[in-house]
Amino acid sequence: MGQKCNPIGFRVGITEGWKSRWYAPKAAFGAFLVEDERIRRFIDDTLNKRPPHAGVSKVEIERTRDEVKVILHTARPGMVIGAKGAEVDRLKESLEDLIDRRVSVNIIEVKNADVDAHLIGASIAEQLKKRASFRRVMKQKCEAAMSAGAKGVKIISSGRLGGSEMARVETQMLGSIPLQTLQANVDYAVTTAVTTYGAIGIKVWVYRGMYGEEAEIERPDRFRRRARR
Repeated sequence: MGQKCNPIGFRVGITEGWKSRWYAPKAAFGAFLVEDERIRRFIDDTLNKRPPHAGVSKVEIERTRDEVKVILHTARPGMVIGAKGAEVDRLKESLEDLIDRRVSVNIIEVKNADVDAHLIGASIAEQLKKRASFRRVMKQKCEAAMSAGAKGVKIISSGRLGGSEMARVETQMLGSIPLQTLQANVDYAVTTAVTTYGAIGIKVWVYRGMYGEEAEIERPDRFRRRARR
């Protein structure tokens, strides 16, 4: 009873693919694994935790014999690319210096940030750092995800919410989250809001529909109207 597992890890190899795709002999496996972690941490520190806050939700890594291919899924591709590609070239050089290998960087745009669990959690964390009301922020994000096409969303925040002396857990949920159904496309992420009174953990589950049968998740109406103009 009450035993939970990561919804992404639960589905890897069945309905979800791996975020690192490469083969290595036993002697090099450990070094490659450490390199992958350093790449992910560097990108998170550079693009998410400091300006330009590019909203990178997922980093995929592929390796060939002589090159490391880094695929960034970001809500703000323009921030990552920069003027005439200057920022992405600088990022590529920094990664090459970090791991001492040839690196190529590909960028994929996240079409709708409202149904991406990592971006939802990061947005809540940013607002909690600015002392926003945690209940209002969580409710707004749940409603935004549902209006953007999600079939269910659950957000759990835990810690010294609102600066209170006693840490507690607050849950907000809309729709359904079928966690035991492997054919259900459930996105999951954990983020941390580091506030002046302590760290607040934020867990987000987003149910997008069954694999292959997901409802067409579109941008909100305001974005569609802008595009037509």
